[in-house]
Amino acid sequence: MTVTDWLARKNEPAIPNALADTLARRAAPSGANRAHQELKSTIHRRLIDRLDLSTVAELSAEQLSGIIKTVVENMIAQEGVPLTRAERDKLVMEIQHETLGLGPLEPLLQDPEISDILVNGAGSVYVERNGKITRTDVTFKDDEHLMSVIERIVSKVGRRVDESSPLVDARLADGSRVNVIIPPLSIDGPAMSIRRFGVCPLKMENLLANGSLTPEMAATFEAMVKARMNILVSGGTGAGKTTFLNILSASIPDDERIITVEDAAELILQQEHTVRLETRPSNIEGKGAVTQRDLVRNALRMRPDRIIVGEVRGGEALDMLQAMNTGHDGSISTIHANTSRDALSRIETMVLMAGFELPAKAIREQIASALNVILQLSRMSDGTRKVVTVSEITGMEGDVVVMQDIFVFEKRGLDRDGKVAGEFHATGVRPKFLDAIQASGIHLPAGIFAYRKK
Repeated sequence: MTVTDWLARKNEPAIPNALADTLARRAAPSGANRAHQELKSTIHRRLIDRLDLSTVAELSAEQLSGIIKTVVENMIAQEGVPLTRAERDKLVMEIQHETLGLGPLEPLLQDPEISDILVNGAGSVYVERNGKITRTDVTFKDDEHLMSVIERIVSKVGRRVDESSPLVDARLADGSRVNVIIPPLSIDGPAMSIRRFGVCPLKMENLLANGSLTPEMAATFEAMVKARMNILVSGGTGAGKTTFLNILSASIPDDERIITVEDAAELILQQEHTVRLETRPSNIEGKGAVTQRDLVRNALRMRPDRIIVGEVRGGEALDMLQAMNTGHDGSISTIHANTSRDALSRIETMVLMAGFELPAKAIREQIASALNVILQLSRMSDGTRKVVTVSEITGMEGDVVVMQDIFVFEKRGLDRDGKVAGEFHATGVRPKFLDAIQASGIHLPAGIFAYRKK
């Protein structure tokens, strides 16, 4: 006999099911909000019935917005719903978002301070601001409403999401990355994560202002890119790897041909001579998939000066290393790893995923020959992101890839405001790549690498 059954026999109230209550709150908005959602849904359906879609396609966004506002206000008056002017304006704006944009998510997408939007079902939406995650009052009417927004996103990039394909990666018009997972894989309803990438990409000056690195490190990174060093940007989830790769790419000369390879296109390169390649999932019959490895191999036939792989995840690691070793210097990529040494171990594992039984020493020799520098990024406990180590790969000693740290961030703890306290400093090691930089006609002051710990 369960405790609930025993209490029922005693005529006592049953213990509330906390999990059921939590799921119910996630699944649906509150009563007042539900009534607002119902009104919005009703007016939106009538608006779609009234609009001539063939005419709508010929109108500009401003003209269409004006028409929608007029039609919606007339409908509200006809419904006789007692609304204040502020409530009326809010309802008109929300219906415009439903018709022209992504519904309840539009206000969040217009907020430049939001870096992540996390939808955990129709009634639960979180955002990340300044490295901290907070819950919002944004809700969807129901799972069907949320699914309509999801389908609007994925259809624009030629993807699909349904029970036969419940996982999908897509992107928004501004380059923001979108990941969607729906039932039956997502138990509590559709879930969506949006990683924001602004229309105006960050620059090295922004990282300096945020304390993510020092001017000496910034000068070294610019010199490494111009001198065609092969760079691997490593870090955990949310550490800012893609953003940092974008910033590094700004130092690539405009007269070079760049080929980018990505799972979901999110890089925003400023160079004119750039060809962007993106993977393709399999069709409903399970055929037609194009992987990152396929694209990396194809990129080698496209006469690239540099190949930029958005993120190394599998067997394409072998083709990327071979490209770096066969005249495509200056290539850049990112990888998920907690330390520079972990990044090397992960690449070694990914090379084996290519399906070749290669000896561990042969793989490590490829890595040591191909890569010049690993930049390790980290997201701190206070939400800030920093370049915590700059490690140079110097070669092999026996079966081990040898690295030496050039710059490090030494964390001392937290200050009174909960902010991470620490300092950047050079280790005093003169990097071997300095000779290659000087041979490229780029001058770096010798004092940049001097040990100056406070």
